[in-house]
Amino acid sequence: MIQRIQTVYLAAALLISSALPFAFPLWTLQGNVDFYFMQSILYAAFFGLSAALSLLAILSYAKRQNQFVINRLNIILNLILLGLFVYRSLNLSGEAVMVSEKGIGMFLPIVSIVFLVLANKAIKKDEDLVKSVDRLR
Repeated sequence: MIQRIQTVYLAAALLISSALPFAFPLWTLQGNVDFYFMQSILYAAFFGLSAALSLLAILSYAKRQNQFVINRLNIILNLILLGLFVYRSLNLSGEAVMVSEKGIGMFLPIVSIVFLVLANKAIKKDEDLVKSVDRLR
């Protein structure tokens, strides 16, 4: 059923992965130049893949086990994206001369992971409920 709470969580993860990276910069380079995810094809590909996985999980509402697996893959993808952000922020050029500012866009994968974990909890709860009803039959 598409009107479940996990659909709300997955829609929030979809919004975070698809729309919010356009609004929030990842970091600010020297000279107050904002660095957005579109400036790197790797970050754009990861955000796009994360949004696609969230949409796929929403559309596969009839198969809860598939939703659960897709969400796990999406969590792993967001952890990789977060690791890339941390690696890049620690290795920004010119850090000895001028400290760059990290943007709120670097925390988008963390928020997405939180919503995906909440969706997985709701999917597990639904699955347990269905199994308990099947046991009574």
